[in-house]
Amino acid sequence: MPFDTKNMKIKQLSLLVVFCIGFVTVCFSQHRRYRIQNNVGIMGGLTQYDIITDNFETKKGTGWMLGASATVDLPNKWYNLSYMIQLTQNPFEIETRTTGASTETTLTEYKVFTVQAGLIGHLKLVGNNITIDAGPMLQYNSNLELQDGSHENYFIQNYTNLQAKDIEDVSNFNVNGMVGATAGFDHFKVSAHYVYSFLNTLEKLNDQNLDTTGGESNFKGNQSMLIFGVAVFF
Repeated sequence: MPFDTKNMKIKQLSLLVVFCIGFVTVCFSQHRRYRIQNNVGIMGGLTQYDIITDNFETKKGTGWMLGASATVDLPNKWYNLSYMIQLTQNPFEIETRTTGASTETTLTEYKVFTVQAGLIGHLKLVGNNITIDAGPMLQYNSNLELQDGSHENYFIQNYTNLQAKDIEDVSNFNVNGMVGATAGFDHFKVSAHYVYSFLNTLEKLNDQNLDTTGGESNFKGNQSMLIFGVAVFF
């Protein structure tokens, strides 16, 4: 019976979501000395995703984000802390050729799922109504998935023989930094955040003995994501 890698990836993502929710619950149970404001926040929004790399010619795509957060209010401090978890689906495109000898290029679309969990600090500019946000995030992401299977044998631009299907198996764990701003009222807020990965997303490709004729032999790329969100707090 063939091994179902897609179901395994879904199970891994689900386990990470459960783990992160449990992490948030445990953390709050250990901070009873603080008044907790906005116990539950449900958020959604749009993402702009790209992989910054010299190996491929890429074009960012627009995806979606769903998430939840819980805020520890520190009334006598100039900052607050929140625990956040986000699930995103992010499309982006890489320039390819239909055949190895072709001089014309086209765009091949991939998508990647991510689950991110972070501890975020919020600098109070105008109380809790306007804050500057920053903090670290841990991420698990799926492999790259071709949106159109008919493109799997297309050739990656900048390489002679490297094909679209060859670069799907990327690194699945990352450490990100997030910075941005949030504005709004107690029960409704909007936000804009930039997320950048510190680890090499393409590192795993270096272990696969790929044919890199015509291009860079060392694969290196960092994820870049803009998140525009709205959140409702209860």
